[in-house]
Amino acid sequence: MNLLLQSCNLIDHTGLVTAGQDLLIREGRIAARGPGLTPPDPDTAVLDCSTLFLSPSFAVLHAHSPMHILRGLAEDVSIDDWFNREIWPYESKILPEDIYWGARLCCAELADHGVTAFADHYFHGEEIARAAGETGIRADIAGTVFAFDGDIRPELDPVLALMDRYRDDPMVSIRIGPHSPYICSPAVLRSLVEAARSAGCGIHLHMAETRAQVEQSLQAHGKTPFAVAAEAGCFSVPCIAAHSLWIREEDLTYLNEDTYIPVSPKTYLKLGMGRGEIWERWQRVNLCIGTDGAASSNTVDPLEQARLFALLGKWEDRAEDYTLREVWQLLMRGHEALPFGTGRLEPGAAADLIFWDLDTVQTAPLYNPLAAILYSADSRNIRHVMAAGAFVKRDGRLCLDTAPLLQNAARCAREISVRGKGVSRLYL
Repeated sequence: MNLLLQSCNLIDHTGLVTAGQDLLIREGRIAARGPGLTPPDPDTAVLDCSTLFLSPSFAVLHAHSPMHILRGLAEDVSIDDWFNREIWPYESKILPEDIYWGARLCCAELADHGVTAFADHYFHGEEIARAAGETGIRADIAGTVFAFDGDIRPELDPVLALMDRYRDDPMVSIRIGPHSPYICSPAVLRSLVEAARSAGCGIHLHMAETRAQVEQSLQAHGKTPFAVAAEAGCFSVPCIAAHSLWIREEDLTYLNEDTYIPVSPKTYLKLGMGRGEIWERWQRVNLCIGTDGAASSNTVDPLEQARLFALLGKWEDRAEDYTLREVWQLLMRGHEALPFGTGRLEPGAAADLIFWDLDTVQTAPLYNPLAAILYSADSRNIRHVMAAGAFVKRDGRLCLDTAPLLQNAARCAREISVRGKGVSRLYL
């Protein structure tokens, strides 16, 4: 739709607040910005936003959307047992239908939290793309490649086929997803990087998630996971290096402006992964917010993750650090790593927006909108969400029927419980 948003209180990607602005939305993009705009034609609807704050939508830079179907299945266990005794054995018997309904449920929750673009890392990417498209949000999908026996083709070819299928789709982007330096051999990593370079895409992998992974890498290769990845060329293409919780000082030398690090502190807390070293170096990397999967983080709320990151940082006598605008910019930076043109409030940018109602019992009275959002707000404060100029949440409700999602997710969960665990080739 063509829409004129009048009398907006704008919060841009830097955290700057500007009152009294109008935004004209045409063909899914911001066509004009400024005070006193008028509808250019009779077909342009008008929405009074004088009581709301408008910001760019959120971008989640690391997710496993299908893992919504496993939410709550592995609780109160160590990280080793979470992977080896619970999640990977269940995933070994997961079906494409489970992946689809898990992703559908995740996309609905993402939209409810104001997320209109997410970077996913999983297999059967076609099911994730279908789920995102039916929800109306954008997906950057990394098809996971393990290549246990060194042959990348059986897992890579479907990813490349999916890339061809969605090459001209403005809502879907495909990249290659080597699982990690601790699963993929250096030779496999090199081959996948070369495939990404040939395809003109980036990669998305897990990096230095635990202290044990770093120590194992040092024992096996004499190098940190970052050094192994760098020698394989991982940072010579656009790279999402998820988690990087135990990044070392020397690892910083391998990174560049096309390397982005999404953190998901709720997962680290739940799985007892330790505080890590990312808090010591967060201002020297392109840090973003991820949510991981709901099997570990239980929610896909980027505000919750950003809030935890800031509070954990402030905890040890650093209350004056992790300022409101710095934390806000973490939430916004993920847009820069994605190819969708989202994350800005300026003409030409994609019309992916959050409409905040901060006059509520959980956020009033209002002194500072950033403080209200970052430390008090939740999805109840999100009145509307727009993706590509279309509402995916309106008047506090998702613009889709959630009943089939809930019914089918419950059915898949029952069937997963009956099938039980299989034997996984993965082992941490």
